[in-house]
Amino acid sequence: MNAPEPRDAEAGTPTNVPGTDAQQQPQRQRGSITSFLFFSFILFMLTNNRGDEIVVVNQYKEALDSMVFQLGNYSAWLNGTSANFSVVQADSDTTTLPLIESIMPFGVRLDPFQSSYYSNLTGFWKGDLQFYNLTSLPKGAANTSKPGWKTLADQFMANANMTNVTEVAERMGSWNWTASNKFTMSIRDKAILPLGTFANISQDIAIIHGKIDLIEPGTEEELRLEFDGVHFLSNGSIYTLAEPTGRFTDLREVSFLVPEHRLNETGHVIEAELAARLVKLQEKFSIGGMESPEQQDDGPISRCSFKFFGQTDPTNVPEYLMQELETEIQKPTGIATAKAPPLTIQGVLVSRNCGILYELKEATGVKSQGLYRKITTYAGTATLVNLILLFLLSRQITRSRSAAGLARVSRYPFFLQSLIDAVAFVGHITMAIIADGRPSISVVAPAGISCILFIYEAQFAVLIGQIQAPEDAETLRPQPAPLPPLPQSSQAQPGTTQDDSAERSNDGQSTPVSQPAPAAAVPRPPEPPRTFFRFFIHHIRTDPGARLWTIMSFCLIVVFRVVVMLSLPLLFIGSLYGFMWLPQLYRSAKRGRSSGLHAEYTIGVTLCRLFFILYFLVCPKNILDVEPRTWIWSVALLMGIQVGIIILQEHVGPAFFLPKRMTTQSHMYDYHPPIPLPDPEAPEQSLGDCSICMDAILVDPSLRQRGGDEKEQLLGLGGWGQAAGMKKSYSLAPCHHLFHTACLERWLAIKNICPQCRRPLPPL
Repeated sequence: MNAPEPRDAEAGTPTNVPGTDAQQQPQRQRGSITSFLFFSFILFMLTNNRGDEIVVVNQYKEALDSMVFQLGNYSAWLNGTSANFSVVQADSDTTTLPLIESIMPFGVRLDPFQSSYYSNLTGFWKGDLQFYNLTSLPKGAANTSKPGWKTLADQFMANANMTNVTEVAERMGSWNWTASNKFTMSIRDKAILPLGTFANISQDIAIIHGKIDLIEPGTEEELRLEFDGVHFLSNGSIYTLAEPTGRFTDLREVSFLVPEHRLNETGHVIEAELAARLVKLQEKFSIGGMESPEQQDDGPISRCSFKFFGQTDPTNVPEYLMQELETEIQKPTGIATAKAPPLTIQGVLVSRNCGILYELKEATGVKSQGLYRKITTYAGTATLVNLILLFLLSRQITRSRSAAGLARVSRYPFFLQSLIDAVAFVGHITMAIIADGRPSISVVAPAGISCILFIYEAQFAVLIGQIQAPEDAETLRPQPAPLPPLPQSSQAQPGTTQDDSAERSNDGQSTPVSQPAPAAAVPRPPEPPRTFFRFFIHHIRTDPGARLWTIMSFCLIVVFRVVVMLSLPLLFIGSLYGFMWLPQLYRSAKRGRSSGLHAEYTIGVTLCRLFFILYFLVCPKNILDVEPRTWIWSVALLMGIQVGIIILQEHVGPAFFLPKRMTTQSHMYDYHPPIPLPDPEAPEQSLGDCSICMDAILVDPSLRQRGGDEKEQLLGLGGWGQAAGMKKSYSLAPCHHLFHTACLERWLAIKNICPQCRRPLPPL
């Protein structure tokens, strides 16, 4: 008996019957074109960076071959064997050092028991520059120590090829050399360890390299020069070669900058440094840690080759105490050391092929470890200040969380503070990227809290705008006519006039009751435009929330675009600080109501905000080296005056500082207008029913006038002193719905619309 044939689960057709489609095509094959495209995409995703990697590998191979060749030739030249490096010696001359010494005398060995030099110059420096054009020096040139300085300069430029003016202009590039009068410099100074075949090298010479940024005042551009050379520890002298970024220096040529009697020991130190660099490059190549070369930024380009000579100033600290001090700075242990003396340096930057000389004057420096410690201290203080700001903001949000509280607060002080915190976030993150190591981690803390402050302040500003949107829209509409008074004979009850169109008089006839004048017809809004751009503009004009977010986004774009500049961000931040509380003053005076901002918040926020701007714009030794600005004191004074006015508005009056002719322009809706008293013979002496609690709004019988004119039988006219309390017991909305004042206050603490007709209500 044959076994049953297997069938397809869906079609019920046997799968192994000859001649059927199931046997001829057991599986549907994927198309060849689709498979080809799919595998091509996978291969592309796997190898899309392969071309760049090949280029980097080839660059590293070329660099390795070049460094091996240079080191071999340089070692052969030092040993006195045949070498191609000997041709470089032709660039050596006897005119450079005499010219430099006429401007900046080099140091000498000091008595180690009386004074010493700093042995490690790793840090950051800044100072002033004095420019000299070596091709057009006047007679008796400049403030120099030797009267023959012009003769030495002429001898130095004698072999320079300066006849081709076009070629010289191309070498100098687009940088304004004459306007550069300031500089910043970063130095990395390291001693060569005596290892292996280089165990006998001099311990008095360290390899020094770094960057010099020439600064032109009034612009944000800088010209960077990278230098490489040697530092003699015993006399504090520096000899380096400097080239613009993108042009590399040959460390071997530094051998011909130093005095002749120190050429041999300098050469062996340079040989050891080249060997160490070669080993480091080989390790990167072997482990695959190769990095793409940095792209040169678009900026002023120059081909001027410089030589930089420096001389550190001696200190009055003995050598053994100086070594102890520098060890403690490098690796703090908490021991007591000598007080750190000022770190100062003199220098000369000279270019023969461009005929340029700069004298570096009044250059002061700070050690890297000292700067990083200062950054960490600032980060901790800034974190504490930002936490205080966050605490004050949370308390103010709690106090103003009701609709009535939000209606009294202006949204723009919080909007301006959110922009300030956005700038602070970007600045701290940038500082964290620049500061390497532990300081970068510490600066992340104030950056994170600034970001939180920005989010909360922006959200609170948007919430205030949403709450105040109906109120702002209501102020644009025409106000309804006030309720006209009724004659005394009528038995009107104001609380029932909204639902009853007529009331019965004493003779049983129906008499019409005075109805409130209808509000002016609101014109029908135009249809929104059809194009996207017009629709976007229309949406911004009609939606307060969208308008606020658009303004905030635009301001943030401006902040991120100009934060890298110096003068414009300072002016921008100064404007934000100076006008921080002005919108709140304007709103309180216009609305005739106090601000709703607690004195704790206004005073605390002002002091915390002033900490940052006063630190960076008043303290001369801030971490960013921003020069003090005297105008910041006027900003601080303006902020203090605004805070004082806000506090006085709570006690004296919202518009106490304005003339009377200006205060009359700020009209607020009166919830307690004069309305007719009920008929004395009515069974219930009430003004009507409250639209919230539905209880009667009762009238105190003692408030009714005796023997007065019937036209004066209006609550609030005649005997005002007695009726003052009753005036506050009722509230008549613009839509003519009547409430108990206490009921309406509780309602407006939740919503600012009428509980009966849902129309927006002004502040009570």
